[in-house]
Amino acid sequence: MGKTIIISNRLPLQIHISENDLEVSPSVGGLATGLKSFHQEGDSIWIGWTGLAAEEIPDELEPQVAEKAKEQRCVAVSLTTEEIEKFYYGFSNRTIWPLFHYFMEYTEFDPEHWEAYKQVNQKYADAVLERVEDGDTIWVHDYQLLLLPQMIRDKNPNVTIGFFNHIPFPSYEVFRTLPWREEILTGMLGADLIGFHTYDYERHFLRSVNRILYYDINFNAVNLGDRIVKAGSFPMGIDYNKFRNAALEHQRQPSSENTEIQKKLDYHKYVSRGTPLILSIDRLDYTKGIANRIRAYGYFLEKYPEYQEKVRLVMLAVPSRTNVPQYQLLKKEIDELVGRINGRFATVNWTPIWYFYRSMPFDNLIDLYSASDVALITPIRDGMNLVAKEYIATRTDHTGVLILSEMAGSAHELNEALLINPNNFDQIVDSIKQALEMSKEEQVRRNKVMQKRLKRYNVEKWAREFMKSLKQTTITRNEIKTLEVTQNIKKDLFERYSSARRRILFLDYDGTLVNYVDKPEDAEPSPELLHLVENLAKQKNTRVILISGRDKETIGDWWKNHSVELIAEHGVWVRNSSGEWELTENLDCSWMEKIRPVLETFVDRTPGTFIEEKNYSLAWHYRKANPELGEVRANELSTVLRDLISNHGLTVLQGNKVLEIKNSGVTKGKAANKLLEEKYDLIMAIGDDYTDEYLFTELPRKTMTFKVGTTATNAKYFIRNSRDVRELLSQFLSLTH
Repeated sequence: MGKTIIISNRLPLQIHISENDLEVSPSVGGLATGLKSFHQEGDSIWIGWTGLAAEEIPDELEPQVAEKAKEQRCVAVSLTTEEIEKFYYGFSNRTIWPLFHYFMEYTEFDPEHWEAYKQVNQKYADAVLERVEDGDTIWVHDYQLLLLPQMIRDKNPNVTIGFFNHIPFPSYEVFRTLPWREEILTGMLGADLIGFHTYDYERHFLRSVNRILYYDINFNAVNLGDRIVKAGSFPMGIDYNKFRNAALEHQRQPSSENTEIQKKLDYHKYVSRGTPLILSIDRLDYTKGIANRIRAYGYFLEKYPEYQEKVRLVMLAVPSRTNVPQYQLLKKEIDELVGRINGRFATVNWTPIWYFYRSMPFDNLIDLYSASDVALITPIRDGMNLVAKEYIATRTDHTGVLILSEMAGSAHELNEALLINPNNFDQIVDSIKQALEMSKEEQVRRNKVMQKRLKRYNVEKWAREFMKSLKQTTITRNEIKTLEVTQNIKKDLFERYSSARRRILFLDYDGTLVNYVDKPEDAEPSPELLHLVENLAKQKNTRVILISGRDKETIGDWWKNHSVELIAEHGVWVRNSSGEWELTENLDCSWMEKIRPVLETFVDRTPGTFIEEKNYSLAWHYRKANPELGEVRANELSTVLRDLISNHGLTVLQGNKVLEIKNSGVTKGKAANKLLEEKYDLIMAIGDDYTDEYLFTELPRKTMTFKVGTTATNAKYFIRNSRDVRELLSQFLSLTH
């Protein structure tokens, strides 16, 4: 059993340098806290940035930094000041962060930042590749490293990779505005399993993959051709017992050991009996809805004046990304709002808002959680929001009310809270009143349900569930009955190829020798491919037959100056080595006049589709259509056609983004068998889609059959993609013959 390599932007520790000395402390970030036990208790290493620029670390202290990280089973990635500015503050937090949170007005598309993002992701990839070994599992985290999974897979294609996105994934209509959308999706799809906090984010991701990269989606699986990538929703939990036990310990400790904040909270409760505290805790971020929250609180005091001097908002805003202009403006706005409300409503004995702009240690967070009667958490958009869960976990007597934005990922699990639309001020205000007036019995009833759920699905279970699902993707991959063409299989194949006295190769064209393209006419063979196939056909005692669904005019024109044998239109036409075309069957085409208007109707109703008319078949292509609409229309058309063609000797072939109507008595397998009058020591067939299954099943059992891609097949072997097919054929040319 190999180790687990965790990779995130930041390490789970903080390193401070003072007077040429190092001080190391645990990080208080949500991810670091959440994965702490998973990292410490398992066989794992954590790769990430220390939080210090390379220029800030004196040369003589670099070995100590590495050693301190190693003691915590961590590996430090070094980032320069320029990289931090362009990669972290730039692309990560001025492009990905606002875009994924639907703040398009704050989103910047800077090519220099994009280049830095790629370079830093490659730096992380290099650090991983230096340490990964056979059997290891890699777990990549969050939006700063979206390109990393594919970068690792490019160098180590057999490694198991998981990726977890801790922020929202936006809808297709928002994500498509990103200039580098294809590269981002491709980077993420380097993983075997991609995790999100909610099903909505998972669905947005899959739809973007389908609409932008045109990959087929089956439930939660993306078919890349050579691999299957799974997506899943795994709502991140908290260390429930840690917060629960801390709150219990907090209650038991003598007052003499209380923190300064707790003493102030106790004094407030003593002199202002019956005055509840409303708690607001967030990083200072425009996604958190802090400004709207303050406005709503001011509106509450105005709408319900009876609560003036009878309630207090305790607001903790933790400094964040102070180098980013939007955060600087937000800080100024919040300062002004707090000052305005305190200035308007404050009395000699009462301040409406206690405002703290600072980080607070864990003990002080417990003080605030335990002392507050209401938690007001109203993000405009939030991937999860663990603060809501932490507040509930600390309510040891089951009292307290959580007011939570429905836009937070945690709202899906905490639906016993008072859920609000963060843009609806009246709803927020009325929910505050409802929370303050809620009976103790009602509070207990709601909180017991939420606590039971949070205790059961804690952060450890979240990590275990993700890793279990990741392991399952590996098991599923290993259970595929069709064998991948490995080096050992190639060795056996080359021996059989070299020793064969007579060989015949049946090669499909689209999807096998070349990749699929939007327009069929754009798939013309390159000079390199023409040269490769021609030289194969010139080998002694070797026949090469290209067997395709294309019409004879197109494929015949492409290969007109080459002596390669051709089978066109799925077996209707055969061109022998002399260049003459012959019909394999006498076929009736009168049916086309009845079917063509039906296809034209579907073309009119489905933008991006078109009809390809061949000599003896009609094809409806929908590769360029909206993928979801295309699939709906394809299913609809297939049903209509099957009713029309019943008892007419026709069949409907479902190809790769194409429906083709043809005579049912003609198949690729039947046409290929007609060319086997002589005996061959080696028969080989390579294809990629449903129509090639006829080759795999109808050719003699001794045939070596190869499917391009990993979808279900009757072939004995699979090859990952058309590039690998061409490489295999090129290797045949170098064999002794």
